[in-house]
Amino acid sequence: MARFTLRQLELFAALPDHATLGSAARALHVSESALSHALTELETAVGEQLCVRRKARGMHLTPTGRHFALRAREILRATDTLVGDLGEMNGDLKGPVALGCYTGLASNVLPAVLEGIGRLHPGVEASITVGDHADLLPALEDGSLDIAIVYDIGLPAALQRRVVYETEVMAVFAESDPLAGEDDVDLAELTTKPLIMLDTAPSTGYTQLMFAQRGLTPRLGAVVPQIDLVRAMVGRGLGYSLLMSRPNQIPVSTEGLGIVTRRLRPRSGMTSVTAVWPADIRLSTRSRAVVDYAVEVLEAAEPH
Repeated sequence: MARFTLRQLELFAALPDHATLGSAARALHVSESALSHALTELETAVGEQLCVRRKARGMHLTPTGRHFALRAREILRATDTLVGDLGEMNGDLKGPVALGCYTGLASNVLPAVLEGIGRLHPGVEASITVGDHADLLPALEDGSLDIAIVYDIGLPAALQRRVVYETEVMAVFAESDPLAGEDDVDLAELTTKPLIMLDTAPSTGYTQLMFAQRGLTPRLGAVVPQIDLVRAMVGRGLGYSLLMSRPNQIPVSTEGLGIVTRRLRPRSGMTSVTAVWPADIRLSTRSRAVVDYAVEVLEAAEPH
């Protein structure tokens, strides 16, 4: 029977995130020689070569090593959950939660969630990763993230999910735009105006699909990667945008220029913002507390 320590698993589980032992050692706050020794002991214990180390060409995991690293992360999560459950019995939540959030939601979602969790459970240490689906979904799969808050669009079936709040696509205009005075706007009315499109997955494809389903072609003004830049350009009157409704949203751009959001006619892009995690993972008590609070505070803050 192979014998190894949780510390050895912890060290090895971090290797897929690094190209060299030196980089991994610095991130893990150990010496390179100590890390190399731990890896050698682990390989001896399991009777397999897990890692190829060459000074001139860096380091890479063998196929067995990649599989072992994934399973090691699962074991570490399970161990962490066990410790967290024991803490819950004492009424005390402590330890890390790795939380991911879709980039277009982060500024409206994360501050409220982090403030509340810090107040209710000061022993919970939340680390944050912001990105699009291409960043967050693989991180859930490999165990780098515990949970992610994303749009329920194009998600793999093998994810558990919980709705945080319902949302829909809204047209966003500068205050001075003539359509800003309307109660709602038909997508067909927008085809002559320049569209400032948010360039992140799944937002870009979703916007294109909305026009295609109506047999319409948008007039593309600009494609930009950040939602704050989209809103700033709209505030300057450079075009309109189509964005999901968000909680905690103020009606001005980062430059203080007025922005107006209007529903589409007919209403379109109805979906939800959802907390997701791998189907084969039981959430830790800490992670459940984060999801519960996100639902509580964001559902209440979402404008209707």
